[in-house]
Amino acid sequence: MPDLREKVAIITGASSGIGKGTAVEFAQLGAHLALTGRNHENLQSTAKACVEAGTLQDKIVLVTGDICDEQVRKNLVEQTVQRFGRIDVLVNNAGTITYATIETTDMAEYDRTMDVNVRSAVFLTQLCIPHLTETKGAIVNVSSTCGIRAFPGILAYNMSKSALDQLTRYVALELAPKQIRVNSVNPGVIVTEIQKRSGMSEEEYVKFLEHCKTTHALGRVGDVSEVAKTIAFLASSDASFITGAQVPVDGGMHAMCPRQLSYEQENRV
Repeated sequence: MPDLREKVAIITGASSGIGKGTAVEFAQLGAHLALTGRNHENLQSTAKACVEAGTLQDKIVLVTGDICDEQVRKNLVEQTVQRFGRIDVLVNNAGTITYATIETTDMAEYDRTMDVNVRSAVFLTQLCIPHLTETKGAIVNVSSTCGIRAFPGILAYNMSKSALDQLTRYVALELAPKQIRVNSVNPGVIVTEIQKRSGMSEEEYVKFLEHCKTTHALGRVGDVSEVAKTIAFLASSDASFITGAQVPVDGGMHAMCPRQLSYEQENRV
């Protein structure tokens, strides 16, 4: 298992989904945690789960707020350094999705998606670089299969995740002389609340998950823990010679041709 004992990790979007799962995984591996999210009650629930996983309560910093708020980002970094004196890992996980096409995209929603998914990661990375330089730390950006392949109906999300992957590659090269590693994970469909928070009804979500069995080569959607374990690996010294990589955690979705799969299914091949 990766060794994150006493490593100080900032995780954004930690109040639910992949962020919460990553916080718990890091807690099990001995990390000290600085967690942020918009929902204070859910963030406290994450902290409780981390304590149950093995992290002491005084080794957890919680900063509630919108990651798009510049002051929230500054407070997160400042409070982390004040409490722990260092930063070893930054996990840029906060994300949002908007269902709209090129013809229906509202530009205010477009701007919001880019702000949450890309701009906040750029800004937070800038703030953490001086501290990560001291520790020769690691950055893990949580992207998506949509950063690798294009999927209709989610224009802004596709664009934002593609931009995040380019950010990963660019910053990896720029920070390599400082021995800071930068990688991204690219999940497929993972069972979280993000789709329902973006407008899907429960019935629509059930149908969506059933359909997704046909769009993932392994015939199922993913679990939060499968992404969290990959993030932990990339954040640890086990991945000491990996930087600038995009790691699909998508059951083979990125390698598939949906039309061909449909043809094969229809012909029972």
